[in-house]
Amino acid sequence: MASERYNPREVEPRWQQRWAEAKAFETDNSDPREKYYVLEMFPYPSGRIHMGHVRNYAMGDVVARYKRARGFNVLHPMGWDAFGMPAENAARDNKVHPKEWTYQNIASMKAQLKAMGLSLDWSREFATCDVDYYHRQQHLFLDMMEKGLVYRKQSKVNWDPVDQTVLANEQVIDGRGWRSGALVEQRDLVQWFFKITDFSQDLLDSLDTLDQWPEKVRLMQKNWIGRSEGMTIRWEIVAETAPTGQSEVTVYTTRPDTLFGASFLAIAADHPLAKEAAAKNPEVDAFCEECRHHGTSLAALETAEKKGIDTGIRVRHPLDPDWELPVYVANFVLMDYGTGAIFGCPSGDQRDLDFARKYDLPVVPVVMPADADAQSFVIGDTAYDGDGLMINSRFLDGKSTEEAFATVADRLSSTLLGNMPQGERKVNFRLRDWGISRQRYWGCPIPVIHCEICGVVPVPKKDLPVKLPDDVTFDQPGNPLDRHASWRHVSCPQCGGQARRETDTMDTFVDSSWYFTRFTAPWAEDPTDPKAANHWLPVDQYIGGIEHAILHLLYSRFFTRAMKETGHVDVKEPFKGLFTQGMVVHETYRRGSGASSEWVSPTDIRIEEIDGKRRATLLSSGEEIAIGSIEKMSKSKKNVVDPDDIIASYGADTARFFVLSDSPPDRDVIWSEAGVEGAHRFTQRLWRLISEAADQLAAVQATPAKEGEALGISQIAHKTLKAVQDDYDRLAFNKAVARIYELVNALAGPLTRVAAGEGDAAFLAAVRNAAEIAVQIVAPMTPHLSEECWKALGNDSLLAEASWPTFDPGLVVENNVMLPVQINGKKRAELTIARDASQSDVEAAVLEMDAVRSALNGRAPKKIIVVPQRIVNIVV
Repeated sequence: MASERYNPREVEPRWQQRWAEAKAFETDNSDPREKYYVLEMFPYPSGRIHMGHVRNYAMGDVVARYKRARGFNVLHPMGWDAFGMPAENAARDNKVHPKEWTYQNIASMKAQLKAMGLSLDWSREFATCDVDYYHRQQHLFLDMMEKGLVYRKQSKVNWDPVDQTVLANEQVIDGRGWRSGALVEQRDLVQWFFKITDFSQDLLDSLDTLDQWPEKVRLMQKNWIGRSEGMTIRWEIVAETAPTGQSEVTVYTTRPDTLFGASFLAIAADHPLAKEAAAKNPEVDAFCEECRHHGTSLAALETAEKKGIDTGIRVRHPLDPDWELPVYVANFVLMDYGTGAIFGCPSGDQRDLDFARKYDLPVVPVVMPADADAQSFVIGDTAYDGDGLMINSRFLDGKSTEEAFATVADRLSSTLLGNMPQGERKVNFRLRDWGISRQRYWGCPIPVIHCEICGVVPVPKKDLPVKLPDDVTFDQPGNPLDRHASWRHVSCPQCGGQARRETDTMDTFVDSSWYFTRFTAPWAEDPTDPKAANHWLPVDQYIGGIEHAILHLLYSRFFTRAMKETGHVDVKEPFKGLFTQGMVVHETYRRGSGASSEWVSPTDIRIEEIDGKRRATLLSSGEEIAIGSIEKMSKSKKNVVDPDDIIASYGADTARFFVLSDSPPDRDVIWSEAGVEGAHRFTQRLWRLISEAADQLAAVQATPAKEGEALGISQIAHKTLKAVQDDYDRLAFNKAVARIYELVNALAGPLTRVAAGEGDAAFLAAVRNAAEIAVQIVAPMTPHLSEECWKALGNDSLLAEASWPTFDPGLVVENNVMLPVQINGKKRAELTIARDASQSDVEAAVLEMDAVRSALNGRAPKKIIVVPQRIVNIVV
């Protein structure tokens, strides 16, 4: 065959069309083969895919194609996480409806993903903003409501007074709304919640069963759930300082052993005691109001300056009624965590120490390292929060922290304050119930109706879906649903009287907490087809970014349990295997200096290497540009590479091959033009080698060699096959790439000989076998090129539907063996020798080794003991 340069612009669309016509990747739920469900976290339809998408979906596609070739019935679907604020922003800024904006973006991104040649079952595609999808989500909400897993309560939220909406903690930046820039207020609103805390212990315990998850993700979830064993302790308020009707304050602590180091109590700005104090003291009132203008996240609290104000309230120490401590309102205490009150032990907690130094409160060391001296141990600028021995703690002195905990717990449990124990052991969780109410239009409507007579009334399932109205406007702040009278005002389903719809919509995390279940039967009338869901779940391999390690994965784990409670599935863990891939990063380039400097796009510069140094210049003017650090691709720093440009220039296979080859998949991949060009050269080289030899190989039966000059070809091909198979099983794509490079290098000579008409029948058969193996093992990464090579070799069927090749065990056995060599029982060297070497050959080889000759020093050995293929021992 005459070798023509491989043209991906012509080849790739052709094979994509062939796959679509053959419905090669559509999955039949009734297929009797063993199932394998691979899923990448579905994208938000922003309008353009980026190189992170390319890497993420290329990884999943390799797994899907490989498992399909290995004989599994593979489910590999795609959909769109389509609700959310960006669509409302676009509606406001561009005068376009969120629905129109979203579906236009989906069409654009779908075309881009199809150009990547992904083996996706597009017949199962849906967007979470499809009425069909959120109809079933509303059904699930009602089922969960019936099971007591949904409730309403008044809750503190981040409120943006300009946009007039609740903000998630992550949307509050330096106390301001991420979009409006307005100072955020903490407001009490009635919100809908999912009772995720009902499953706190199970969510924690089950992490131990997820042995195919990264340990760092399991640890992040464990910390987020935050199980702690501690005590609730009741502190008596000194009567003359007590607000009317108040006599005590309850604190939860994990360190009752440090009670003798207490120097203050701190309460949240919304604690009942704080409200009482604020009513009498304008300064306290002003401080509490200031606290309400900060975010409610723990991250915000940790980074903010620690501030407080003395309320004038005093409490008695639970172990010494003559010891009084001040009560402060502090900006780092929240009502939603613990009891809304803590006791401060400055010597054992850095936050408490900073606070105590700021307000000149006592700092008494009460725990020291076991090897420290009690007389000289002091606390400087750093608290000691470890375990050790108790000091300055009266009857606890000399005890370990564990012993002190038990002693205090026993004493307070048996001491009465009023007619109740002053302390009680308690297990606490950091995890809080999931607030899902959002004051936004572009989300799933919460299917309830509010009636003055009947109260909160679920929408009857026969009346679902509650559809979003299309005729809304975004010309003023707030939720358009609140202003839509004909949608909002309805009749009560129970009494028929006047009522109103719930205008809050669901947190978009809800949409992504069960989509993987819907993929198993997206045509089902109910939220799931239980038979299909139980067959496919859990997802065998889930792939996505580490940024979703906590909330998305935790919410999905909860939602699957809730769906089990409501009878929609029988499993409780949604993802069996989890892989978190690294990011795609790129150099940054900057023009000018100081405030007038600006970022420059990689497409606008030329990189040259002069005298061993890299130099960047503007293409338009030749002006030198500063080469900056390597960072995550971002539009703001203009270090973004457009996948469309790469696919148009090099083809999808080159882009896929590069993002899989450059580094371990869990680490960042550094995008470089040189790396992409190297991947492109590989695709061209493989095509040239195969196509030039194709005419001679097309009519040959592929048979590995057992002997003769072709034996080495078959050995390296089958060894590479076995190794790459192991690499794919472990998602070690970069290692597979390295082995494939080595195999193609080894095949270059034999294929060139075949193209020149050289080699006997056995040689040709072995080369064809090796060439087919090379094409098949690279196919999951470069599917279009591999189909073209497969066809060139004379195969009529689709490679996408071909079975994975089988390696010959006889060809992967190492011919050499390494034997430890001992002299008088001590290992002195290692001998590499043919596995079938005779005993005399082994003895002769051993006696020629430098280490042995040195030990013998001209003498003959008394004995040489050879244990075949195990060890050699020389007795001197």
